[in-house]
Amino acid sequence: MLLLLNRYTIDNALSFFFNCKFCMVSKRLSLRVMLNVQGEKQMKHVIGIDVSKDKLDCMWLIDAQNNKKRPRIVPNSPTGFELLEKWFQKDIDVELENILVIVEATSIYHEPLIYALYEKGVQISVVNPAYVRDFAKSYGVHNKTDKKDSMMLARYAVSNPPKLRLWQPEPPEVRELKALLARLSALKKDIQREENRLEKSTITAVSNDVMASIKQVYSLLKEAYKDLEEKINQHIDNHPTLKNNRELLQSIPGVGDVLSREMLAIIASRDFQQASEVSAFLGLVPKQKSSGKQTWQTPITKKGAGRIRAILYMAAIVATQYNPDIKAQYERLLEAGKAKKQAICAGMRKLVQICFGVIKHQNKYQRQTV
Repeated sequence: MLLLLNRYTIDNALSFFFNCKFCMVSKRLSLRVMLNVQGEKQMKHVIGIDVSKDKLDCMWLIDAQNNKKRPRIVPNSPTGFELLEKWFQKDIDVELENILVIVEATSIYHEPLIYALYEKGVQISVVNPAYVRDFAKSYGVHNKTDKKDSMMLARYAVSNPPKLRLWQPEPPEVRELKALLARLSALKKDIQREENRLEKSTITAVSNDVMASIKQVYSLLKEAYKDLEEKINQHIDNHPTLKNNRELLQSIPGVGDVLSREMLAIIASRDFQQASEVSAFLGLVPKQKSSGKQTWQTPITKKGAGRIRAILYMAAIVATQYNPDIKAQYERLLEAGKAKKQAICAGMRKLVQICFGVIKHQNKYQRQTV
C-alpha cells in the first residue's frame, strides 16, 4: 500500500512537473511566435538601399529566414525616385507608410532620396555605417559589393528593430543654419591656409606679384567670413525659437557666440532624448578598456565632428575658471588624481549636458554647486 501510494504520489508529481514545464514552454513559444508575428507585421516590407553618387542598389527582403529577396537598381536622381515609387506600388502593393527603407548616412548623396521618399509617406531609417559593417562581420561576410551592402542593410533592419529610429526631416531654419555654419567653417580653413602661405612667402622672399595675390585673397576671405557671421546672427534673430535658445545657451558661463551657435544647430537637428545621447553623438563618452588585472587609459570615443570637440575643448578650459559647476568638478577630479586633460574632457561633457538641459527645460543657467 505504501509502495502504491509513493508510486501514485511520484506519478502525480511527475505529471504536475511535465504539465507545468509544458505550460512554461508553450507560453514561451506563444510569446516567441507573438513577437515574431508582431515583428513581421512591423517589418514586413523592409528595403535596404545602398546609396552611391550615380545609382541606388535596392534590396526588398521578402522572407529573411528563407533568404527570399528581390533586387532593383535605379538612378540616384528624381527619375530614379519615381521608379522606386512605381516599384513599391506595383510589386509590393501596400500603402507606402507600411514600407521601411533603411539607408546608411553617406555624406550628402542620400539626402535627396530620403527627402523624396519621406514626402511620399515612406518610413525612413538612417543608420551609422559602422553599425552595419560590424553586423555584416558577425555574419561572416567578407565581400563588399553594392548588392551585398543593400542586403545587409535590410537584414540589419529585421534583426535590430528596437535600435532603429525613424528619420524626421530637420526644420528648414535649422537646415539653413547648418549649411551656413558649414560654409563658415570652410572659410575659416581657407583663411588659415592663406595665413600660412603669407607667412611662408614672407620668409622665402617671393616676388611682389605673388605677395600681392596672397594678400588680396586673404583680404577677400576675411571680408567674406565677417559677412557670413553677420548673416548667421541675422538668421538666428529672424527665428524666435533659435533666438530664444541661443540666449539660453549664452547664459551659461563659458559658452560664447561660437559655441552657442554650434550647439544650437546640433541640439535642434536631432531628436535627442537625454544629454548622454548628445555627448555620445559628439564623441565625448569615455571608452573603457580592461582585461583581468590589466587596465588601460580611458580615452574618449572621438566619434562625430572633431571641429565641435575642438571648440568645446577651448570652452571647457574657460569654464574651469568661470563656470562654478565645471570648476568644482575640475578641482574634484584633480584632487582624485586624474590628469588635467581627463578633467577637461569631463568638463566638456558637463558643458554639453548643461547646454542640453537649458534648452530642454527652457530655463536659463542656474548654479548647482553650493
